[in-house]
Amino acid sequence: MRWVRRPRRSGTICLCVASFALLLHLLLLCFSISSIPQTQSCNPSSSSSSSSSSSSSARRDAPLHPANDTSGLAPPPAETTPPDALKTRRGVVPRDSKARRHPPVGGEAGGGGGVSVSKLQAFFSHPLCNLPSPAVPEEDWLLRVKPKAQPSKESSLFWVSTLQDGYEDVQWNSSSSSSSHPPWLRFHMGISRWQLYPNPDPNMGPLVQQLATHHIVSAVQKSGGTQLKLVMSFPNYGQAIFKPMKQERDEETNFNLYYFSDFERHNAEIAAFHLDRILGYRRIPPVVGRLVDVVKDIKDVTTDHKLARTFFSSPVGNTCFYGQCSYYCSTEHAVCGRPTALEGSVALMLPDLSLAIRRTWRSPWRRSYSRSKLAKWETEPDYCSTVKKTAPYDKGTRLVDVVDLAILDFLMSNMDRHHYETFEKFGNDTFLLHLDNGRAFGRHSKDEPSILAPLRQCCRIRRSTWLRLRLLALPHFRLSDVMRESLGRDPLSVATTPLLAEPHLAALDRRLTVVLRAVNRCLEEKGGGAGTMGGARDGVWDGAGDEVVIYDDMS
Repeated sequence: MRWVRRPRRSGTICLCVASFALLLHLLLLCFSISSIPQTQSCNPSSSSSSSSSSSSSARRDAPLHPANDTSGLAPPPAETTPPDALKTRRGVVPRDSKARRHPPVGGEAGGGGGVSVSKLQAFFSHPLCNLPSPAVPEEDWLLRVKPKAQPSKESSLFWVSTLQDGYEDVQWNSSSSSSSHPPWLRFHMGISRWQLYPNPDPNMGPLVQQLATHHIVSAVQKSGGTQLKLVMSFPNYGQAIFKPMKQERDEETNFNLYYFSDFERHNAEIAAFHLDRILGYRRIPPVVGRLVDVVKDIKDVTTDHKLARTFFSSPVGNTCFYGQCSYYCSTEHAVCGRPTALEGSVALMLPDLSLAIRRTWRSPWRRSYSRSKLAKWETEPDYCSTVKKTAPYDKGTRLVDVVDLAILDFLMSNMDRHHYETFEKFGNDTFLLHLDNGRAFGRHSKDEPSILAPLRQCCRIRRSTWLRLRLLALPHFRLSDVMRESLGRDPLSVATTPLLAEPHLAALDRRLTVVLRAVNRCLEEKGGGAGTMGGARDGVWDGAGDEVVIYDDMS
Protein backbone atom coordinates (compact mmCIF):
# COMPACT_ATOMS: atom_id res chain seq x y z
CA MET A 1 0.00 0.00 0.00
CA ARG A 2 1.36 3.40 -0.96
CA TRP A 3 1.27 6.25 1.46
CA VAL A 4 0.12 9.61 0.12
CA ARG A 5 1.53 12.70 1.74
CA ARG A 6 -1.14 15.33 2.60
CA PRO A 7 -0.50 18.93 1.94
CA ARG A 8 1.26 20.86 4.74
CA ARG A 9 -1.53 23.48 4.66
CA SER A 10 -4.26 21.12 5.93
CA GLY A 11 -2.09 20.08 8.92
CA THR A 12 -1.58 23.70 9.87
CA ILE A 13 -5.32 24.37 9.81
CA CYS A 14 -6.03 21.38 12.08
CA LEU A 15 -3.38 22.55 14.53
CA CYS A 16 -4.92 26.04 14.67
CA VAL A 17 -8.41 24.64 15.29
CA ALA A 18 -7.15 22.42 18.07
CA SER A 19 -5.29 25.34 19.68
CA PHE A 20 -8.38 27.55 19.50
CA ALA A 21 -10.53 24.86 21.12
CA LEU A 22 -8.01 24.40 23.93
CA LEU A 23 -7.87 28.16 24.53
CA LEU A 24 -11.67 28.31 24.63
CA HIS A 25 -11.82 25.55 27.26
CA LEU A 26 -9.21 27.34 29.38
CA LEU A 27 -11.22 30.58 29.24
CA LEU A 28 -14.41 28.78 30.28
CA LEU A 29 -12.57 27.08 33.15
CA CYS A 30 -11.14 30.37 34.41
CA PHE A 31 -14.57 32.00 34.25
CA SER A 32 -16.22 29.19 36.22
CA ILE A 33 -13.50 29.29 38.91
CA SER A 34 -13.86 33.06 39.35
CA SER A 35 -17.61 32.71 39.89
CA ILE A 36 -17.38 30.07 42.67
CA PRO A 37 -16.86 32.54 45.63
CA GLN A 38 -19.91 34.56 44.57
CA THR A 39 -22.05 31.43 44.50
CA GLN A 40 -20.94 30.43 48.01
CA SER A 41 -21.60 33.85 49.48
CA CYS A 42 -25.27 33.57 48.47
CA ASN A 43 -25.65 30.23 50.20
CA PRO A 44 -25.85 30.66 53.99
CA SER A 45 -25.39 26.99 54.68
CA SER A 46 -22.23 26.69 52.61
CA SER A 47 -20.72 29.89 53.96
CA SER A 48 -21.38 28.90 57.57
CA SER A 49 -20.17 25.35 57.19
CA SER A 50 -16.59 26.49 56.66
CA SER A 51 -16.49 28.07 60.11
CA SER A 52 -18.46 25.40 61.98
CA SER A 53 -15.47 23.17 62.59
CA SER A 54 -13.26 25.99 63.82
CA SER A 55 -15.90 27.28 66.26
CA SER A 56 -17.12 23.93 67.56
CA SER A 57 -14.68 23.95 70.46
CA ALA A 58 -15.75 27.46 71.45
CA ARG A 59 -19.42 26.47 71.45
CA ARG A 60 -18.67 23.49 73.64
CA ASP A 61 -17.75 25.75 76.56
CA ALA A 62 -20.22 28.53 75.77
CA PRO A 63 -23.03 29.34 78.23
CA LEU A 64 -26.65 28.56 77.47
CA HIS A 65 -27.49 32.14 76.56
CA PRO A 66 -26.07 33.89 73.48
CA ALA A 67 -25.11 37.53 73.59
CA ASN A 68 -28.35 38.67 71.95
CA ASP A 69 -30.62 36.55 74.11
CA THR A 70 -32.30 38.96 76.49
CA SER A 71 -34.15 36.19 78.28
CA GLY A 72 -30.95 34.72 79.73
CA LEU A 73 -32.05 31.15 78.99
CA ALA A 74 -31.27 29.69 75.60
CA PRO A 75 -31.54 26.08 74.39
CA PRO A 76 -28.71 23.93 75.71
CA PRO A 77 -25.84 23.02 73.39
CA ALA A 78 -25.67 19.63 71.73
CA GLU A 79 -23.33 18.34 74.43
CA THR A 80 -26.10 18.61 77.05
CA THR A 81 -28.24 16.02 75.27
CA PRO A 82 -28.52 12.98 77.53
CA PRO A 83 -26.23 10.04 76.74
CA ASP A 84 -27.64 6.98 75.04
CA ALA A 85 -27.98 5.22 78.38
CA LEU A 86 -30.42 7.93 79.51
CA LYS A 87 -32.38 8.13 76.27
CA THR A 88 -34.20 4.96 77.28
CA ARG A 89 -36.19 7.02 79.79
CA ARG A 90 -38.40 8.31 76.98
CA GLY A 91 -37.80 8.88 73.32
CA VAL A 92 -35.56 11.79 72.35
CA VAL A 93 -36.42 13.54 69.12
CA PRO A 94 -34.29 15.97 67.07
CA ARG A 95 -34.17 19.48 68.48
CA ASP A 96 -35.80 20.99 65.40
CA SER A 97 -38.90 18.84 65.95
CA LYS A 98 -40.20 21.45 68.43
CA ALA A 99 -41.10 23.60 65.47
CA ARG A 100 -43.37 20.81 64.25
CA ARG A 101 -45.12 20.47 67.62
CA HIS A 102 -45.92 24.17 68.01
CA PRO A 103 -46.42 27.05 65.57
CA PRO A 104 -43.53 29.50 65.23
CA VAL A 105 -43.29 31.79 68.23
CA GLY A 106 -44.56 35.21 67.33
CA GLY A 107 -46.88 33.99 64.60
CA GLU A 108 -50.18 32.18 64.38
CA ALA A 109 -50.54 28.59 63.32
CA GLY A 110 -50.71 28.40 59.56
CA GLY A 111 -49.75 32.01 59.27
CA GLY A 112 -47.67 31.65 56.11
CA GLY A 113 -43.95 31.70 55.53
CA GLY A 114 -43.05 34.94 57.29
CA VAL A 115 -40.06 35.19 59.58
CA SER A 116 -41.01 34.19 63.14
CA VAL A 117 -40.34 36.67 65.90
CA SER A 118 -39.34 35.67 69.43
CA LYS A 119 -42.09 36.84 71.74
CA LEU A 120 -39.95 35.98 74.74
CA GLN A 121 -37.08 38.23 73.71
CA ALA A 122 -39.51 40.98 72.68
CA PHE A 123 -41.20 40.76 76.08
CA PHE A 124 -37.95 40.87 78.08
CA SER A 125 -36.84 43.83 75.94
CA HIS A 126 -39.97 45.83 76.81
CA PRO A 127 -39.44 48.86 79.10
CA LEU A 128 -41.75 47.35 81.73
CA CYS A 129 -39.32 44.45 82.07
CA ASN A 130 -36.33 46.78 82.30
CA LEU A 131 -37.42 49.34 84.86
CA PRO A 132 -34.53 51.44 86.16
CA SER A 133 -33.44 50.57 89.66
CA PRO A 134 -31.20 52.54 92.01
CA ALA A 135 -27.80 51.31 93.10
CA VAL A 136 -27.94 48.70 95.85
CA PRO A 137 -26.50 50.00 99.15
CA GLU A 138 -23.92 47.86 100.88
CA GLU A 139 -26.32 46.90 103.66
CA ASP A 140 -28.90 45.63 101.13
CA TRP A 141 -26.72 42.75 99.92
CA LEU A 142 -27.45 39.44 101.61
CA LEU A 143 -23.84 38.22 101.67
CA ARG A 144 -20.68 40.27 101.79
CA VAL A 145 -17.12 39.24 102.68
CA LYS A 146 -15.80 41.27 105.59
CA PRO A 147 -11.99 41.57 105.51
CA LYS A 148 -9.90 41.48 108.65
CA ALA A 149 -8.71 44.67 110.30
CA GLN A 150 -5.21 44.15 108.92
CA PRO A 151 -5.55 42.07 105.76
CA SER A 152 -2.50 40.25 104.45
CA LYS A 153 -1.06 40.87 101.02
CA GLU A 154 -2.26 37.57 99.65
CA SER A 155 -5.84 37.51 100.93
CA SER A 156 -8.04 38.56 103.80
CA LEU A 157 -10.31 35.54 103.81
CA PHE A 158 -9.91 32.12 102.21
CA TRP A 159 -12.41 29.46 101.27
CA VAL A 160 -10.25 26.35 100.85
CA SER A 161 -11.47 22.94 99.73
CA THR A 162 -10.95 19.88 101.91
CA LEU A 163 -9.80 17.79 98.94
CA GLN A 164 -12.71 15.39 99.15
CA ASP A 165 -13.09 12.73 96.49
CA GLY A 166 -14.76 14.13 93.39
CA TYR A 167 -14.54 17.76 94.46
CA GLU A 168 -12.39 20.39 92.78
CA ASP A 169 -9.31 21.73 94.54
CA VAL A 170 -10.35 25.39 94.72
CA GLN A 171 -9.26 28.41 96.70
CA TRP A 172 -11.53 31.45 96.74
CA ASN A 173 -10.83 34.65 98.59
CA SER A 174 -12.28 38.09 98.99
CA SER A 175 -9.70 39.69 96.69
CA SER A 176 -10.19 37.26 93.79
CA SER A 177 -12.26 38.31 90.81
CA SER A 178 -15.92 37.36 90.85
CA SER A 179 -15.45 35.85 87.39
CA SER A 180 -13.32 33.13 89.00
CA HIS A 181 -16.13 32.15 91.36
CA PRO A 182 -18.46 29.33 90.33
CA PRO A 183 -21.92 30.39 89.08
CA TRP A 184 -23.70 29.21 92.24
CA LEU A 185 -21.46 31.43 94.40
CA ARG A 186 -21.99 34.43 92.11
CA PHE A 187 -25.73 33.82 92.43
CA HIS A 188 -25.55 33.80 96.23
CA MET A 189 -23.44 36.97 96.25
CA GLY A 190 -26.01 38.67 93.99
CA ILE A 191 -29.01 38.27 96.30
CA SER A 192 -30.26 41.63 97.52
CA ARG A 193 -33.05 42.97 99.68
CA TRP A 194 -35.58 43.03 96.82
CA GLN A 195 -34.77 40.10 94.53
CA LEU A 196 -32.79 36.89 94.16
CA TYR A 197 -31.13 37.92 90.91
CA PRO A 198 -31.10 40.98 88.63
CA ASN A 199 -32.60 41.39 85.19
CA PRO A 200 -30.81 40.77 82.93
CA ASP A 201 -28.46 38.37 84.70
CA PRO A 202 -25.39 37.27 82.69
CA ASN A 203 -24.74 34.59 85.30
CA MET A 204 -28.06 32.80 84.67
CA GLY A 205 -26.91 30.96 81.53
CA PRO A 206 -23.77 29.37 83.03
CA LEU A 207 -25.66 28.61 86.23
CA VAL A 208 -28.49 26.76 84.47
CA GLN A 209 -25.99 24.92 82.29
CA GLN A 210 -24.06 23.63 85.30
CA LEU A 211 -27.24 22.54 87.07
CA ALA A 212 -28.19 20.55 83.98
CA THR A 213 -24.82 18.99 83.15
CA HIS A 214 -22.41 19.09 86.09
CA HIS A 215 -21.15 15.78 87.46
CA ILE A 216 -22.94 14.70 90.66
CA VAL A 217 -20.51 13.71 93.41
CA SER A 218 -22.97 13.22 96.26
CA ALA A 219 -26.70 12.62 96.78
CA VAL A 220 -28.43 12.42 100.16
CA GLN A 221 -32.05 12.71 101.21
CA LYS A 222 -33.19 16.14 102.39
CA SER A 223 -34.67 16.07 105.84
CA GLY A 224 -38.16 17.38 106.49
CA GLY A 225 -41.03 17.73 104.07
CA THR A 226 -43.80 15.33 103.21
CA GLN A 227 -42.29 13.80 100.06
CA LEU A 228 -38.95 12.54 98.78
CA LYS A 229 -36.29 15.12 97.89
CA LEU A 230 -32.54 14.75 97.46
CA VAL A 231 -29.65 17.15 98.04
CA MET A 232 -27.14 16.79 95.21
CA SER A 233 -23.60 18.18 95.35
CA PHE A 234 -21.33 19.14 92.45
CA PRO A 235 -17.52 19.22 92.11
CA ASN A 236 -17.44 23.02 92.54
CA TYR A 237 -19.23 22.69 95.93
CA GLY A 238 -22.58 23.85 94.60
CA GLN A 239 -25.70 22.10 95.88
CA ALA A 240 -29.19 21.64 94.48
CA ILE A 241 -32.52 20.07 95.43
CA PHE A 242 -33.56 17.19 93.19
CA LYS A 243 -37.26 16.32 92.95
CA PRO A 244 -37.81 13.10 90.99
CA MET A 245 -40.63 12.48 88.55
CA LYS A 246 -43.61 10.94 90.32
CA GLN A 247 -46.06 10.93 87.42
CA GLU A 248 -46.13 11.70 83.72
CA ARG A 249 -45.87 15.35 82.71
CA ASP A 250 -49.28 15.48 81.03
CA GLU A 251 -51.14 13.59 83.79
CA GLU A 252 -53.89 15.68 85.39
CA THR A 253 -54.67 15.45 89.09
CA ASN A 254 -57.73 13.42 90.00
CA PHE A 255 -60.73 15.64 90.79
CA ASN A 256 -61.51 13.64 93.94
CA LEU A 257 -58.02 14.17 95.37
CA TYR A 258 -57.52 16.88 98.00
CA TYR A 259 -54.79 19.43 97.35
CA PHE A 260 -52.79 18.32 100.39
CA SER A 261 -52.84 14.69 99.19
CA ASP A 262 -51.48 15.41 95.73
CA PHE A 263 -48.07 14.36 94.40
CA GLU A 264 -45.35 16.95 93.93
CA ARG A 265 -44.53 17.39 90.25
CA HIS A 266 -41.02 17.99 89.00
CA ASN A 267 -42.22 19.84 85.90
CA ALA A 268 -44.29 22.15 88.10
CA GLU A 269 -41.11 23.29 89.86
CA ILE A 270 -39.51 24.05 86.49
CA ALA A 271 -42.55 25.85 85.10
CA ALA A 272 -42.97 27.90 88.30
CA PHE A 273 -39.43 29.24 87.95
CA HIS A 274 -40.08 30.32 84.36
CA LEU A 275 -43.43 31.91 85.22
CA ASP A 276 -41.90 33.75 88.20
CA ARG A 277 -39.25 35.27 85.88
CA ILE A 278 -41.82 36.26 83.27
CA LEU A 279 -43.95 38.03 85.88
CA GLY A 280 -40.88 40.00 86.91
CA TYR A 281 -40.78 38.70 90.49
CA ARG A 282 -37.41 36.85 90.45
CA ARG A 283 -38.20 35.25 93.81
CA ILE A 284 -37.75 31.56 92.89
CA PRO A 285 -34.21 30.12 92.75
CA PRO A 286 -33.18 28.78 89.32
CA VAL A 287 -34.69 25.39 88.46
CA VAL A 288 -33.77 23.20 85.49
CA GLY A 289 -34.88 19.81 84.24
CA ARG A 290 -32.39 16.95 84.15
CA LEU A 291 -32.09 13.25 83.38
CA VAL A 292 -30.00 11.37 85.95
CA ASP A 293 -28.83 7.79 86.24
CA VAL A 294 -30.34 6.27 89.39
CA VAL A 295 -27.34 4.00 89.89
CA LYS A 296 -24.38 6.19 88.91
CA ASP A 297 -25.74 9.56 90.12
CA ILE A 298 -27.57 8.48 93.28
CA LYS A 299 -26.98 4.93 94.53
CA ASP A 300 -23.23 4.76 93.89
CA VAL A 301 -22.44 8.21 95.37
CA THR A 302 -24.82 8.43 98.32
CA THR A 303 -23.49 8.48 101.89
CA ASP A 304 -27.02 8.34 103.30
CA HIS A 305 -27.29 4.81 104.68
CA LYS A 306 -31.04 5.12 105.29
CA LEU A 307 -31.56 6.10 101.66
CA ALA A 308 -29.23 3.35 100.41
CA ARG A 309 -31.30 0.67 102.15
CA THR A 310 -34.41 1.62 100.14
CA PHE A 311 -33.04 0.72 96.70
CA PHE A 312 -34.47 -2.33 94.98
CA SER A 313 -35.09 -3.77 91.53
CA SER A 314 -38.67 -3.85 90.24
CA PRO A 315 -40.19 -6.97 88.64
CA VAL A 316 -39.41 -5.55 85.18
CA GLY A 317 -35.80 -4.76 86.04
CA ASN A 318 -36.04 -1.02 86.77
CA THR A 319 -33.92 0.39 89.60
CA CYS A 320 -36.14 1.98 92.27
CA PHE A 321 -35.85 3.67 95.67
CA TYR A 322 -38.28 5.31 98.07
CA GLY A 323 -36.35 6.92 100.95
CA GLN A 324 -37.91 7.93 104.25
CA CYS A 325 -40.42 10.78 104.66
CA SER A 326 -43.83 11.60 106.14
CA TYR A 327 -45.89 10.57 103.09
CA TYR A 328 -45.42 8.61 99.88
CA CYS A 329 -42.11 7.00 100.96
CA SER A 330 -42.87 3.31 100.55
CA THR A 331 -42.51 0.56 97.98
CA GLU A 332 -46.01 1.43 96.72
CA HIS A 333 -44.85 4.97 95.91
CA ALA A 334 -41.26 4.23 94.89
CA VAL A 335 -39.33 6.33 92.38
CA CYS A 336 -38.13 4.16 89.50
CA GLY A 337 -35.79 4.64 86.57
CA ARG A 338 -36.37 3.22 83.11
CA PRO A 339 -34.36 1.11 83.63
CA THR A 340 -31.93 3.48 85.38
CA ALA A 341 -32.75 6.83 83.72
CA LEU A 342 -34.82 9.15 85.93
CA GLU A 343 -36.26 12.56 85.10
CA GLY A 344 -36.48 15.30 87.69
CA SER A 345 -36.08 18.97 88.57
CA VAL A 346 -32.84 20.44 89.93
CA ALA A 347 -33.25 23.64 91.97
CA LEU A 348 -30.28 25.63 93.22
CA MET A 349 -30.11 25.73 97.00
CA LEU A 350 -30.14 29.07 98.80
CA PRO A 351 -27.23 30.06 101.06
CA ASP A 352 -26.78 27.88 104.11
CA LEU A 353 -28.82 28.92 107.15
CA SER A 354 -25.60 29.51 109.06
CA LEU A 355 -24.80 32.29 106.59
CA ALA A 356 -28.27 33.65 105.84
CA ILE A 357 -31.00 32.85 108.35
CA ARG A 358 -34.50 32.62 106.90
CA ARG A 359 -37.66 33.34 108.82
CA THR A 360 -40.83 31.32 108.20
CA TRP A 361 -44.17 33.13 108.20
CA ARG A 362 -47.61 31.58 108.36
CA SER A 363 -49.72 32.86 105.49
CA PRO A 364 -52.82 34.83 106.59
CA TRP A 365 -54.70 32.99 103.83
CA ARG A 366 -53.50 29.56 104.86
CA ARG A 367 -55.99 26.76 104.26
CA SER A 368 -57.29 24.61 107.08
CA TYR A 369 -55.91 21.38 105.57
CA SER A 370 -59.07 19.69 106.77
CA ARG A 371 -61.66 17.83 104.71
CA SER A 372 -64.53 19.55 106.50
CA LYS A 373 -63.34 22.67 108.32
CA LEU A 374 -63.00 26.05 106.59
CA ALA A 375 -60.36 28.66 107.33
CA LYS A 376 -61.25 32.01 108.89
CA TRP A 377 -60.71 33.95 105.65
CA GLU A 378 -63.21 31.68 103.91
CA THR A 379 -66.04 32.63 106.27
CA GLU A 380 -65.38 36.33 106.98
CA PRO A 381 -65.95 38.68 104.01
CA ASP A 382 -64.15 41.57 105.76
CA TYR A 383 -61.18 39.43 106.75
CA CYS A 384 -58.58 41.65 105.01
CA SER A 385 -59.40 44.66 107.21
CA THR A 386 -58.13 42.64 110.17
CA VAL A 387 -54.98 41.62 108.29
CA LYS A 388 -54.22 45.25 107.36
CA LYS A 389 -54.13 46.17 111.05
CA THR A 390 -51.68 43.40 111.90
CA ALA A 391 -47.91 43.68 111.55
CA PRO A 392 -46.13 43.33 109.17
CA TYR A 393 -49.10 43.83 106.82
CA ASP A 394 -49.98 47.23 108.25
CA LYS A 395 -47.12 49.01 106.45
CA GLY A 396 -44.49 48.55 103.78
CA THR A 397 -44.83 46.16 100.87
CA ARG A 398 -45.74 42.95 102.70
CA LEU A 399 -49.42 43.02 101.69
CA VAL A 400 -48.76 43.57 97.98
CA ASP A 401 -46.04 40.91 98.20
CA VAL A 402 -48.67 38.43 99.37
CA VAL A 403 -50.95 39.53 96.52
CA ASP A 404 -48.10 38.96 94.04
CA LEU A 405 -47.69 35.46 95.43
CA ALA A 406 -51.44 34.83 95.23
CA ILE A 407 -51.48 35.84 91.55
CA LEU A 408 -48.59 33.48 90.82
CA ASP A 409 -50.34 30.64 92.66
CA PHE A 410 -53.65 31.28 90.91
CA LEU A 411 -52.08 31.26 87.45
CA MET A 412 -50.47 27.87 88.12
CA SER A 413 -53.34 26.59 90.35
CA ASN A 414 -51.25 26.02 93.47
CA MET A 415 -53.43 25.64 96.58
CA ASP A 416 -50.61 24.45 98.84
CA ARG A 417 -49.26 27.80 100.08
CA HIS A 418 -49.44 27.52 103.84
CA HIS A 419 -46.16 29.35 104.69
CA TYR A 420 -43.62 31.63 103.06
CA GLU A 421 -40.09 32.67 103.99
CA THR A 422 -37.96 35.83 104.09
CA PHE A 423 -34.32 36.54 104.85
CA GLU A 424 -34.09 37.58 108.48
CA LYS A 425 -31.27 40.04 107.81
CA PHE A 426 -33.66 42.40 106.00
CA GLY A 427 -36.41 42.33 108.63
CA ASN A 428 -39.93 43.01 107.38
CA ASP A 429 -38.83 45.29 104.56
CA THR A 430 -37.94 42.70 101.92
CA PHE A 431 -39.38 40.30 99.34
CA LEU A 432 -40.98 36.88 99.87
CA LEU A 433 -39.32 33.67 98.74
CA HIS A 434 -41.60 31.67 96.44
CA LEU A 435 -40.43 28.17 97.38
CA ASP A 436 -41.96 24.67 97.09
CA ASN A 437 -44.16 24.83 94.00
CA GLY A 438 -44.39 21.09 93.34
CA ARG A 439 -48.18 20.93 93.70
CA ALA A 440 -48.79 23.53 90.99
CA PHE A 441 -50.08 22.80 87.47
CA GLY A 442 -52.10 19.80 88.62
CA ARG A 443 -55.42 20.63 86.96
CA HIS A 444 -55.80 22.60 83.75
CA SER A 445 -59.53 21.99 83.28
CA LYS A 446 -60.56 23.73 86.52
CA ASP A 447 -59.66 27.06 88.09
CA GLU A 448 -59.63 27.64 91.84
CA PRO A 449 -60.94 31.19 92.51
CA SER A 450 -60.26 30.96 96.27
CA ILE A 451 -56.51 31.29 95.57
CA LEU A 452 -57.15 34.92 94.57
CA ALA A 453 -58.69 35.75 97.97
CA PRO A 454 -55.88 38.19 98.97
CA LEU A 455 -56.47 40.24 95.81
CA ARG A 456 -60.27 40.08 95.89
CA GLN A 457 -60.57 40.88 99.61
CA CYS A 458 -57.84 43.51 99.91
CA CYS A 459 -58.09 45.14 96.45
CA ARG A 460 -54.42 46.03 96.44
CA ILE A 461 -51.81 45.37 93.76
CA ARG A 462 -48.45 46.72 92.61
CA ARG A 463 -48.52 49.01 89.63
CA SER A 464 -45.61 47.18 87.98
CA THR A 465 -47.37 43.82 88.45
CA TRP A 466 -50.63 45.20 87.09
CA LEU A 467 -48.99 46.65 83.98
CA ARG A 468 -46.98 43.50 83.24
CA LEU A 469 -50.15 41.42 83.47
CA ARG A 470 -51.84 43.74 80.99
CA LEU A 471 -48.81 43.45 78.74
CA LEU A 472 -48.96 39.66 78.79
CA ALA A 473 -52.64 39.79 77.82
CA LEU A 474 -51.85 41.56 74.55
CA PRO A 475 -51.99 39.36 71.40
CA HIS A 476 -48.44 40.16 70.26
CA PHE A 477 -47.07 38.82 73.56
CA ARG A 478 -49.61 36.44 75.15
CA LEU A 479 -48.61 34.68 78.36
CA SER A 480 -49.03 31.17 76.94
CA ASP A 481 -46.74 31.93 73.98
CA VAL A 482 -44.05 33.49 76.15
CA MET A 483 -44.20 30.56 78.59
CA ARG A 484 -44.07 28.01 75.78
CA GLU A 485 -40.93 29.57 74.36
CA SER A 486 -39.29 29.96 77.76
CA LEU A 487 -39.98 26.33 78.71
CA GLY A 488 -38.66 25.26 75.31
CA ARG A 489 -35.21 26.39 76.44
CA ASP A 490 -35.08 23.85 79.24
CA PRO A 491 -32.89 20.76 78.58
CA LEU A 492 -35.87 18.44 79.09
CA SER A 493 -37.75 20.16 76.25
CA VAL A 494 -36.04 17.79 73.79
CA ALA A 495 -38.28 14.97 75.00
CA THR A 496 -41.39 13.96 73.10
CA THR A 497 -43.76 15.37 75.72
CA PRO A 498 -43.54 19.14 76.45
CA LEU A 499 -42.85 20.28 80.01
CA LEU A 500 -46.35 21.73 80.18
CA ALA A 501 -49.20 20.27 78.16
CA GLU A 502 -51.01 22.67 75.84
CA PRO A 503 -54.15 22.71 78.04
CA HIS A 504 -52.02 24.06 80.91
CA LEU A 505 -50.68 26.85 78.67
CA ALA A 506 -54.21 27.71 77.53
CA ALA A 507 -55.28 27.79 81.19
CA LEU A 508 -52.64 30.48 81.85
CA ASP A 509 -54.35 32.84 79.39
CA ARG A 510 -57.78 32.04 80.81
CA ARG A 511 -56.66 32.65 84.40
CA LEU A 512 -54.84 35.85 83.45
CA THR A 513 -58.15 37.22 82.20
CA VAL A 514 -59.71 36.38 85.57
CA VAL A 515 -56.97 38.29 87.41
CA LEU A 516 -57.41 41.36 85.20
CA ARG A 517 -61.17 41.32 85.75
CA ALA A 518 -60.64 41.10 89.52
CA VAL A 519 -58.46 44.23 89.46
CA ASN A 520 -60.97 46.08 87.27
CA ARG A 521 -63.71 45.17 89.73
CA CYS A 522 -61.62 46.56 92.58
CA LEU A 523 -61.07 49.80 90.68
CA GLU A 524 -64.80 50.16 90.12
CA GLU A 525 -65.70 49.40 93.74
CA LYS A 526 -63.10 51.76 95.23
CA GLY A 527 -64.32 54.72 93.21
CA GLY A 528 -61.52 55.14 90.68
CA GLY A 529 -63.25 53.19 87.98
CA ALA A 530 -61.63 50.79 85.54
CA GLY A 531 -61.48 53.58 83.00
CA THR A 532 -58.54 55.15 84.84
CA MET A 533 -56.42 52.33 83.46
CA GLY A 534 -57.89 52.52 79.99
CA GLY A 535 -55.29 54.95 78.69
CA ALA A 536 -52.55 52.32 78.64
CA ARG A 537 -50.72 51.83 75.35
CA ASP A 538 -48.74 48.60 74.95
CA GLY A 539 -48.87 48.10 78.70
CA VAL A 540 -47.66 51.61 79.60
CA TRP A 541 -50.04 53.36 81.95
CA ASP A 542 -50.60 57.04 81.23
CA GLY A 543 -53.24 57.68 83.87
CA ALA A 544 -53.10 58.41 87.57
CA GLY A 545 -55.27 55.47 88.58
CA ASP A 546 -56.74 54.77 91.98
CA GLU A 547 -54.17 55.02 94.75
CA VAL A 548 -56.36 52.94 97.03
CA VAL A 549 -56.02 49.92 94.70
CA ILE A 550 -52.75 50.56 92.91
CA TYR A 551 -49.59 50.57 95.00
CA ASP A 552 -47.11 52.88 93.26
CA ASP A 553 -43.73 51.15 93.09
CA MET A 554 -42.52 52.87 89.90
CA SER A 555 -42.13 56.51 90.90
